[in-house]
Amino acid sequence: MTYTARVVVLDIEGTTSAAGFVQGDLYDYARPRLRPWIIAHADDPAIASAVADTRAEGGLSDDADVDAVVAVLHGWMDSDVKATPLKTIQGQLWAAGFAAGELRSHFFEDVVPKLREWHERGLRLVSFSSGSIASQVPWYRHADAGDLTPLIEDYFDTVKAGSKREATSYEKIASALGVAGGDALFLTDLPAELDAARAAGWQVIGVRREGEPNYTADFGDHPVVATFDEVDVVPA
Repeated sequence: MTYTARVVVLDIEGTTSAAGFVQGDLYDYARPRLRPWIIAHADDPAIASAVADTRAEGGLSDDADVDAVVAVLHGWMDSDVKATPLKTIQGQLWAAGFAAGELRSHFFEDVVPKLREWHERGLRLVSFSSGSIASQVPWYRHADAGDLTPLIEDYFDTVKAGSKREATSYEKIASALGVAGGDALFLTDLPAELDAARAAGWQVIGVRREGEPNYTADFGDHPVVATFDEVDVVPA
């Protein structure tokens, strides 16, 4: 498939990287560290806000203790709920783990060569994930293939852009990047995100990877590929 675009926007989980790595290795790393991290960083405005939001969204009282907050966070992790306060705390934990050399990110073998090819062609590469920006940056920095952050121009999460299932989020990203919707190409494994991006006038490609959670999803009339090797992007 050949596309003409100025910007290629990439989902992470299930698209560039295995969902099992995020929901397995990274979640396992974060789970026992949530409570001590919250306590140690209680004065951090981002953590304080995330804890308050967890109480509110989790149906807790305003004075609910840390154990109650952590129980809500663990429940969200068990159900893979894309809750912003959880993503904020996880992002800080994972960033620290990557910086300490305790974590390494995962990319499918077809992804990195394509990212480098597209970057060399002059295409602008952007990350848009439900994971916080604080976790996206070290994810690209600590890849087995080396530091990939020089390839990525910008990062967006649900705080910066909005829900990945709302067209307005993609309109906001296009505006921030200074491009028309038709000049942006979005790759993701979630049909609902493809619907939202297309509603904003974007070009879209569904990524159906064998073994990933959305392999059997109904992508409707969206174009679908199994790997990035099937995608050729020409700069507009």
